[in-house]
Amino acid sequence: MTPEPTSLSLNVNSLTPRQIVEALDRYVIGQHDAKRMVAIALRNRWRRQQLPPELRDEVMPKNIIMIGPTGVGKTEIARRLAKLAEAPFIKVEASKFTEVGYVGRDVESIIRDLTEMAISLVKIKHLEDVQEKASRLGEERILDLLLPGASSRPSPPGFDHSGQQAEHSSADSQDATRSKLRLQLREGKLDQRSVEVEVKERALPLGIISNAGGMEDLEGNLRDMLGGMFQGKKKKRSMKVPDALKHLTQEEAQKLIDMDEVVREAIAKVEQTGIVFLDEIDKIAGREHTMGPDVSREGVQRDLLPIVEGSTVGTKHGAVQTDHILFIAAGAFHVAKPSDLIPELQGRFPIRVELSPLTKEDFVRILTEPRGALVRQYHALMATEGLTVEFTDDGLAEIAATAVEVNERTENIGARRLFTMMERLLEQVSFEGSEMQQKTIVVNAGYVRERLQNIVKDQDLSRYIL
Repeated sequence: MTPEPTSLSLNVNSLTPRQIVEALDRYVIGQHDAKRMVAIALRNRWRRQQLPPELRDEVMPKNIIMIGPTGVGKTEIARRLAKLAEAPFIKVEASKFTEVGYVGRDVESIIRDLTEMAISLVKIKHLEDVQEKASRLGEERILDLLLPGASSRPSPPGFDHSGQQAEHSSADSQDATRSKLRLQLREGKLDQRSVEVEVKERALPLGIISNAGGMEDLEGNLRDMLGGMFQGKKKKRSMKVPDALKHLTQEEAQKLIDMDEVVREAIAKVEQTGIVFLDEIDKIAGREHTMGPDVSREGVQRDLLPIVEGSTVGTKHGAVQTDHILFIAAGAFHVAKPSDLIPELQGRFPIRVELSPLTKEDFVRILTEPRGALVRQYHALMATEGLTVEFTDDGLAEIAATAVEVNERTENIGARRLFTMMERLLEQVSFEGSEMQQKTIVVNAGYVRERLQNIVKDQDLSRYIL
């Protein structure tokens, strides 16, 4: 269904929660409860946009904590949801932040990074909107370089004199030549010619600032402030016509977009549709009272609290309010529990959903059903060498059973185990593919056992290889 385009609306306006879940099913296998929760959260954003302004500001997003082992789809659900909604999205590990006063990144950098991400998204959209006009202008500039003196702009009116007829004749001749060149340019007949294009080089004498917590933002601000003082010199560079046309088209597109409007729209998208995925939140759970490397855990939680609750974060593009940003937290919670978070932070994540470990049947589906399934990837990769890789049903079942066995005997890394196993399984084919006489490789249960069984039996070896 085609969504109704509005300035701040999501592109899932016309999708019900059930349809959002169906869209997620194309990429993530199982985890129905988690999909239902995020679908409701996304739909509630659209519902909120339909409310009168005085009530709209009162409706807060219902943030979610996903609880489950690694490799079961927590990150993928959040990432696909953001892509479906065309919303600014950022994934961060909670464990890399430290309490203010310690060396490390401060939590406000999450919002600054999300804002930069939104500006990139909106800028790309604006560039696409002006691409047609920019292409025409870039084409005119290339023709000016190929035919100096035959500008596309009409000459100013002058006084009538005896040479006027000759001038008209010369202009007509130049127009004809320009039209001929334009046709050759579009047909690709000028692709081997070179032209000289002016290129602006920026060279800022910075790079002396430490990478300590928060300093990267200071360095970025200094670069922006001093950018005008240290503009690089313009220099001429020889380029092939296709490269020059691309460069000039990009220059014209940059001139056509209004960056102030881009920033305004991006900040609005962050405030109304932004999604932050806080991974490894269980690593900052706990209320230790001892000195040591984890001394700032509770401090990070307290620093996160105002951002999740709703506050104003200063960025170099302006203030950003976090009241309506959706936070999705995730963690394995093997040791800590959600109740180990400070009560104030727990209260800001009212929805808890547990993701179930993956079964053998889930692994078979993961290998074959999603649009980017591993079986499809390897089939396409080997096809580039003229090889056909056929996976039989019993072969897929054997891969899935082996993955479950290795996960149980070593660390349970969920679906990520399949990446390691598939690479090991097809290692020889990948290496010798370009030289192989046999063009069809059948991956059945026997093939899988032959390639993997010895490694699986040797528990010490499987810890290193699988």
